[in-house]
Amino acid sequence: MIKGSCCCKAVQFELAKTPSFVGTCHCSRCRKVGASTIVFVKREDLRWISGKESVRVFEPISPYVYGRCFCEICGTSLGEILSPKDSFPIAANALDGDIELMNQSHEFVGEKPSWYNICDDAPQNDGHPE
Repeated sequence: MIKGSCCCKAVQFELAKTPSFVGTCHCSRCRKVGASTIVFVKREDLRWISGKESVRVFEPISPYVYGRCFCEICGTSLGEILSPKDSFPIAANALDGDIELMNQSHEFVGEKPSWYNICDDAPQNDGHPE
């Protein structure tokens, strides 16, 4: 099991399997909500331990289409952990341990701030990777 939580530990969950993908988004919105690096998980692999009721959703403002979840108590970014989809991204920062996966992609690199250097060989994309 891979454990995950928010900073104050009100929200806690487990993943039965290692996420299938790790990627970094450089768009201004992901940076601002603290969810630039994400992991994709399957709904069937997510088990809530506590605090699902403490998760709130920041609804997207056009042109964005994805809501972003966060702990209502401490503000920790949780990605799209309440998504109804079969597979969805959660913020890698919410995982408590190491998942032994390397970053596999960078997206929206045109929005990357000049102070950040990409220091890996993962493919770089102007938008979402194919």
